[in-house]
Amino acid sequence: MSSQTPSAPKIRRIAHLDMDAFYASVELLRYPQLKGKAVVIGGGRRRVDEAIRNLPEGGTLADIPVEAFPLLKDYTGRGVITTATYPARQFGVGSAMGLMKAAKLCPQAIILPVDFDEYRRYSRTFKKIILEVAPLMEDRGVDEVYIDFTDVPGGQREGGRSLARLLQKAIFDATGLTCSIGVAPNKLIAKMASEFNKPNGISVVYEDDLEKLIWPLPCRKVNGIGPKADEKLKRFGIETVGQLAARDRDWLVANFGKATGAWMHEVSWGRDSRPVVTESEPVSMSRETTFDRDLHAVRDRAELGAIFTQLCEQLAADLQRKGYVGKTIGIKLRYDDFRIATRDQTIDRFTDDAKTIRQTGGLCLKRVPLERPLRLLGVRVGALAKAGSPEALAPAGSGAHRAAAEPVATTASLF
Repeated sequence: MSSQTPSAPKIRRIAHLDMDAFYASVELLRYPQLKGKAVVIGGGRRRVDEAIRNLPEGGTLADIPVEAFPLLKDYTGRGVITTATYPARQFGVGSAMGLMKAAKLCPQAIILPVDFDEYRRYSRTFKKIILEVAPLMEDRGVDEVYIDFTDVPGGQREGGRSLARLLQKAIFDATGLTCSIGVAPNKLIAKMASEFNKPNGISVVYEDDLEKLIWPLPCRKVNGIGPKADEKLKRFGIETVGQLAARDRDWLVANFGKATGAWMHEVSWGRDSRPVVTESEPVSMSRETTFDRDLHAVRDRAELGAIFTQLCEQLAADLQRKGYVGKTIGIKLRYDDFRIATRDQTIDRFTDDAKTIRQTGGLCLKRVPLERPLRLLGVRVGALAKAGSPEALAPAGSGAHRAAAEPVATTASLF
């Protein structure tokens, strides 16, 4: 009989890693002279550097004088903020805020265009580093992931803090970027914990920390409780997670519905059994753009047509690069009054072809009213399958269907 005593069972340790002001931080690597300054990213895509004309002879981007960069107070257009540096956030500026509104809050902020190619490159780099250390990683977008620390060497030490420090250092050494990490018994609390000590912080939460660390938080800090639900909770006098936990489950079900009420009860007590999912297939891919000025389908037909073609070409390139094909093609419009219209159509064959996407998208456009000016245009491909898979290679018409015909919009011209 062995004299060895069994080791203590491992406790579940899930991490949420969130890159700090990711887009802005990547831009500060390009322009180190802007560190510590209020900077917002947004308004348009980077093509040619806006400040390159001020590049000193023989100099680099880092040599461009700060006063050469455009300021938010001079911006005119419909763009929104993608992200902002922490000094800009202190003025109330944040993601998804209109740039014109942000200019009133922080006119002295420097504005830079977005460069998604560069952000994706850094994203691939930091995720590769994580996977080399901890293979159970769930990709949640360009700048955040969940990681299962439970069985990773060092993942139990200090509740996961030791491994979190290792990842922070490895990512910083390779990229120059910082991240914040929350480690907890589950994904729900880990995501909340990653916000505790931003930027460049590590927060470790155990099950018995619920009352001390989670219950005092506003309900809006729970991922999944949006502004409408939060407003309704406040009408009942429920403002914190602890106050939510104090309500009876049946009361929550009665007032918020069976599924939502039961979910609220579970999350308020810190319960979340969702696993870290290492692979998930996208349901659809899309491309959209907001115009600097309202465009009309008749007066601006040529410009809208060129934009729509470009979006279709970009979307086709996305599908080809990621190895997907799809056969439900849709469009999205936002009018000048902020109403949104969408239409889609399913074709017989899977495709990643820009011309096919453009043609089918054009048919969808015939089914929406186009009298009002437009502020946004988007195109989407859904019902995705892996290129070369049996599903994608099935003969035309196998299981395919076309969308039910709708009345053609009465409009003078289509782009």
